[in-house]
Amino acid sequence: MKYSRLILANLFRKKIRLALTLGSFAVALFLFAFLGVVKDSFQRGADVAGADRLVVINRTSIINTIPLSYRDKILRIPGVTYVTHNNWFGGVYQEEKNFFPQFVIDPQNQRQVVPELIVPDDQWNAFLKDRQGAIAGAATAAKYHWKIGDRIPIKTTLYGGGSWEFNLVGIYHGKRPQDDETQFWFQWDYFEEKLPDRLKGQVGWYVLRVASVDDAVRVAKSIDDQFANSPNETKTQTESAFAANWVKQFGNISFLILAIGTVVFFTLLLVTGNTMAIAVRERTGELAVLKAIGFSDRAVLLFVLGESLVIALVGGLIGLGLALAMIPVLGRALNGLLPALFLAPSILISGMVTALLVGFLSGLLPGIGAMRMRVVSALRRV
Repeated sequence: MKYSRLILANLFRKKIRLALTLGSFAVALFLFAFLGVVKDSFQRGADVAGADRLVVINRTSIINTIPLSYRDKILRIPGVTYVTHNNWFGGVYQEEKNFFPQFVIDPQNQRQVVPELIVPDDQWNAFLKDRQGAIAGAATAAKYHWKIGDRIPIKTTLYGGGSWEFNLVGIYHGKRPQDDETQFWFQWDYFEEKLPDRLKGQVGWYVLRVASVDDAVRVAKSIDDQFANSPNETKTQTESAFAANWVKQFGNISFLILAIGTVVFFTLLLVTGNTMAIAVRERTGELAVLKAIGFSDRAVLLFVLGESLVIALVGGLIGLGLALAMIPVLGRALNGLLPALFLAPSILISGMVTALLVGFLSGLLPGIGAMRMRVVSALRRV
């Protein structure tokens, strides 16, 4: 710390170069945080999935339906405590760009199966009493400035098409920051009465809770065995496995983000390393003088590393600060196009560690070169 003034003086010697290098760090760290958030958002379904929940889909594909009559048969299997069912609706609000996930739910069992999504009791009771009632996630309600009592039209090309009208009677919140607050729920009975006859009595998938996590494998096998060789065979998975398989449909997101992040890391390392090498070369004479008047080789190395680490620290803080400010804005703008974006503290910590690592590595080689520099040879070049 006692040499901090000397380090800062050297940093501000070339203000434009300093600003550009800090900008490179800031942009890279913002991109690092954004990629980390996107990766987490795709993996979050598996991370927050209930350990005691199973998902039952049609063995052929999730777009194929399952008979509603399966519900009671599933509920009779030992170890199953609650069963609910969902259907995908796939509509838009007012314009095509206003898309968010909409689900037809079984209101009698939804809260027992998904207790982490909280609806106040008075709003839930209003939902049960209103056939056209709907409940929206807090994020979606905030985006479209909805409030309790609003009439919400949703247009769909599925289920006979047209515009469906709903009364917003409730807004749910997640217990945890990472819980999905973008969904829109409405009642099975209202959905069923508007369907063409050929589509009635069919659900998209079942979600069930088991009495014990240890029962999950046995219950899943029992369900699939019961409906084996039927016209609608089932595939039962833990909720985390179902979420992970769903993400795979988008491609290898983790590999793609890792590849982009690696390119960003090495590009930043090269840019910063080149900057520090130029800075050391410009001050060859000054560094030789410092060594001539008694500064040790280690002190010279620390001067160079100190400059590089300060750049990394300040640039990293700027980039992560931008991420803190902008990712919530991007999340609201992309609502429905990507899973909910949440900047976890672990991403901020990883970003800062990465920035400091780049700063250390980019200053290490120029610093070693300065440390090994011979005073007589360096002064001869001045």
